[in-house]
Amino acid sequence: MSLRLRIFISMILLVFTATLLVLGSTYYQYRTESDQYNSYRQERKENQLKRQINYIVNKYDLSDQYDLWEGYEKDFEEITKIHSVEYSIFTTGGRPLFYSYLPLDVISNNYSLEEDFAEMLVSTEEGKFTSENFTDVGKFQASYSVLKNDIGEKYAILFFPYFQDVSFAESELNVFLSTLYQIYFIMLVVAIVLAYFISRYVTRSIETIRLKIGQAGLLKKNEKIYLSNATKEIDSLVNSYNKMIDDLEDSAERLAKTEREQAWQEMAKQVAHEIKNPLTPMRLTVQSFQKNSGTKKGEDQKDKLNDFCDTLIEQIDTMSNVATSFSDFATLPKTQLEKTDIVEATKKVVEIFEQNNISLETSSENIFIKLDKEQWIRVMTNLIKNSIQAIPHDREPIIIVKITESLKTVKVTVSDNGLGVSKNNRDKIFEPKFTTKSDGMGLGLGIVRSIINSHRGKISYKSKSKKGTDFKISLPK
Repeated sequence: MSLRLRIFISMILLVFTATLLVLGSTYYQYRTESDQYNSYRQERKENQLKRQINYIVNKYDLSDQYDLWEGYEKDFEEITKIHSVEYSIFTTGGRPLFYSYLPLDVISNNYSLEEDFAEMLVSTEEGKFTSENFTDVGKFQASYSVLKNDIGEKYAILFFPYFQDVSFAESELNVFLSTLYQIYFIMLVVAIVLAYFISRYVTRSIETIRLKIGQAGLLKKNEKIYLSNATKEIDSLVNSYNKMIDDLEDSAERLAKTEREQAWQEMAKQVAHEIKNPLTPMRLTVQSFQKNSGTKKGEDQKDKLNDFCDTLIEQIDTMSNVATSFSDFATLPKTQLEKTDIVEATKKVVEIFEQNNISLETSSENIFIKLDKEQWIRVMTNLIKNSIQAIPHDREPIIIVKITESLKTVKVTVSDNGLGVSKNNRDKIFEPKFTTKSDGMGLGLGIVRSIINSHRGKISYKSKSKKGTDFKISLPK
């Protein structure tokens, strides 16, 4: 998933999650306030009802005369009309004194409360019990509370059902949530549009960097990136890329210099070989001619002939010295061993080539051994270059350089997925001047083996036809 798509989706999810949280919290808050309001309203109506009942009971002195209640039934009915409520009154034993509404469980019990329930209610200090009931009429809160006269004596039990009129509240809540849905839907649409443009703006600089990195190469002129109004992170990334371009140009120059030196050395070796081959027989021939042709000549002719032969021999020696100089130039310098970080030296070589084709794996960040750093760079350059050339153009290059450290040795492996080495050439691969390339001199692997031998190391290889080759180097610590 691209960074641009991640930013886009994250912003949408953020707004969507915020919408759900606001709607959920609004609904919860509305319900809580509604419950608190109804609880307060129920308690207020119940207190008003108790005051009205106590007024009638005290007025007619009914607290201990249950047989007189029937004569004042109209007074109790008036209370239901005045306060628009339903209620029922029972004795402390649970028998009905007055009722305008009763739940089904009380009706089924001969319009009386359970004796155990009535006894429990009267015996408690608070003298009140609240329950939630469900009927065909709807949900309502039912409270059972003990009534007391002026001197604090318990004389009856009040049953008060409180029916909540939720129709208006539900309608108001639905209208409010519907409006909120519309607002947040518009906000979501706006967020989608903003997320699209913001994600494009944020990733535009990264896309520019990606295109430049994709165009970068070792053997081409690479352009640096210059961005205006870039963020701190993008600016840091651009600076790192521009520094990489500078380092890549330096590496390309070093690589070109190394290749030129190698070309000169190879050419010098070939020139020395071609020149020195005919010089020795030429010198022997002139010396033989000088010795055998001077017996029958006069002294004057003999001197001239000797001068001529001496001149030829002198010129042949001069050409031999030139060939020797070429040969000395082509010969590797004496190995200079010093403590070197082989990981760092190898990393420098890998950085010369395309980074996406070559990977470096090490068992430790730093591995120090006695090494001729310049010659080691030459070894790795030759091996990696051979690996690159062994991979056909229609195959994605995979080159892996591994460095592992053991107690006494350091092992370096260069693996590729090229065409491998054919069985006919496996015994000749390290021979000087052997090559399978039309433009090669065949000295590369011979030089590599010479350098490894000068370090008291060993080099070997394993190859699978059409699948690749692994070169393995073992160096003593």
